[in-house]
Amino acid sequence: MYFNRELSWLKFNERVLGEVKNETLPLFERIKFSAIFSDNLDEFFMIRVASIQEQIKANYEKQDDSEYTPNEIFSKIHDTVNTLQIRQQSLTETCMNQLEDQGINLIRKKNYDEKLIRKMETYFDEMLFPVLTPMAVDFSRPFPFVRNKYIYVVCKLMIDNEHKLALVQVPSNLKRIVKFKVHHEPVYVLLEELIIQFIDRLFVGHMIIDTSLFRITRNADLYLKEDAADDLLMVIEEAVKNRQRGEAVRLEVSKNCDLWILEKLKLIYKLKNNQVYLINGLIDMTFWFEFLDKAEQLKSYKPRKMPYMSARNIFKMIAEKDIFIHHPFETFNYIVEFIKTASKDSNVLAIKQTLYRVSGESEIIKALGDAAENGKQVTVLVELMARFDEEKNIEWAKELEKKGVHVIYGIYGFKTHSKITLVVRKEMKRIKRYVHISTGNYNDKTAAFYTDMGYLTCRENFGVDASLFFNMIFGFSNAIETQYLKVSPYQLRKSFYQLIDGEIKYGSKGCIIAKMNSLVDKGIIDKLYEASNAGVKIQLIVRGICTLVPGLSNLSENITVKSIIGEFLEHSRIYYFKHAKPSKIYLSSADWMTRNLDRRVELMFPILEDDISTRIELILSLYLKDNTQSWHLRSNGDYEKNKSVKRSISAQKILKTLEYIDDESFIQSLKSVLE
Repeated sequence: MYFNRELSWLKFNERVLGEVKNETLPLFERIKFSAIFSDNLDEFFMIRVASIQEQIKANYEKQDDSEYTPNEIFSKIHDTVNTLQIRQQSLTETCMNQLEDQGINLIRKKNYDEKLIRKMETYFDEMLFPVLTPMAVDFSRPFPFVRNKYIYVVCKLMIDNEHKLALVQVPSNLKRIVKFKVHHEPVYVLLEELIIQFIDRLFVGHMIIDTSLFRITRNADLYLKEDAADDLLMVIEEAVKNRQRGEAVRLEVSKNCDLWILEKLKLIYKLKNNQVYLINGLIDMTFWFEFLDKAEQLKSYKPRKMPYMSARNIFKMIAEKDIFIHHPFETFNYIVEFIKTASKDSNVLAIKQTLYRVSGESEIIKALGDAAENGKQVTVLVELMARFDEEKNIEWAKELEKKGVHVIYGIYGFKTHSKITLVVRKEMKRIKRYVHISTGNYNDKTAAFYTDMGYLTCRENFGVDASLFFNMIFGFSNAIETQYLKVSPYQLRKSFYQLIDGEIKYGSKGCIIAKMNSLVDKGIIDKLYEASNAGVKIQLIVRGICTLVPGLSNLSENITVKSIIGEFLEHSRIYYFKHAKPSKIYLSSADWMTRNLDRRVELMFPILEDDISTRIELILSLYLKDNTQSWHLRSNGDYEKNKSVKRSISAQKILKTLEYIDDESFIQSLKSVLE
């Protein structure tokens, strides 16, 4: 009845890898997907595989809902990842051959000529030799600390008729790919291979028997000690420092690695065979991101502008009607300008906001600081537990405090994942509240390639609910009663159950369409099975993990699941219930995952403006009709792409090219495309 969560995630990453061989994409776009595949896999091991390893260490042998034990899952992950990495090497090798036609020739060791070797030697002597530090391992020098995800050269030396081990860290602050000009043509060499070429200069007088490359992935989950300090900020700062020293969960090593070296590494890190991955090719393909700026095809997409929002007072526009913005197709700058305008407007009394992930040079952070310096009351919840952004968020939190912003460091035990801003403004001797609420983060960088939906309104009922929400997260409230904004962990699960039950009442006339990142929660899945048995038609668009099994007789035969992998990362969460009131369409920061419903502060809100509701319905229909970037989930767990189609439909490409004048014309354009 349920797929395994981890194996479902690997299926998602397999779909990402599938784009590397998609010849309809520009070559650099395909290579980008290889880098994304590797980056995804790193995080998977640091968090999910590390968690399974902890269960195994604790002798936890209970089966999960998919009827697998932790040991069985660990073994299946090893086999699956090995298969996928072999495929990745093959696909990337094909792309590298095609790169030569575009003037990017990555030279491997067997193809070095004398002229290139001389240039490499100069680079080594001038740039690398002063930086590199050989680290010998013997009685007086124990095995050095190896950093998470860094590449190391490991050497087997012969000293006094004994084999000795030594390491050299590949510098992370130098470009991984070094460019040389040979015979008037640019060629590229990997930094680690350049180091190996001249490794003997670091061990003068000793015989080098063998060299290899390896990389350790460590458990990167944060373990918080409540009694370690009185301040959550200090607790998280300490936990982040310890992350680099987490237990090893994966060893990647060159496939031709000397057996003596391999056994030494396994012994040092206490690793079993199913934690070792022999790489026949390039280790850590995230270095391909370095080449993205070379691809003309990957020039930043310029989002369309909304004419009626140009050179007008943002508060007057919101007062006239609710505003819907679909990123990245419509620019995130409108949201930045909303907050910047609020920071300068003399009538604005207060700004309240939640921040989960922000960019390195955030204009929103600057605007919030300016607002506080301008005498406005600014209160911000900075979620310090945003995974892998903890250090950046700590830095922003401290910066905001210096400017006079009241900063709350999250709520212990719950991640605040909601995305909401409340601007309180004095107008005509009364208070008016303006609310921005979204499915995505206040991050101008990710807004350029994540699909998200934002909503600006000054409806009084939204404003009241927003005030109640902020009072809850800034104060000591542990419950909340709101009319329109539904909040987890207090209301959201119950609200979803009620909405699904509402469609069950209508049987075969019921309809549910839901788009999200992941579907994992057993309670929601069981409710969907119940709805399917009642005849409700259920169409799910789930980008990543899906543990629901579609198409099973007497269980899920009325449920279909598709996944869209495209140029932009599908991130918006849209929930459509045909017979729901006050709206058919709901947007949310929450996926249908247990963590979102029970352990996070999330928001869901209805779309009350008819034109906007219609527009989102049509966008959902377009996603359902997509037959180019879509993968369909079968009941056996496999995902399949349409093999042949009469008319090619790519939702993202269509949304990129449509012109926007106003909602009415845009709706007509969408309808024309769907006919």
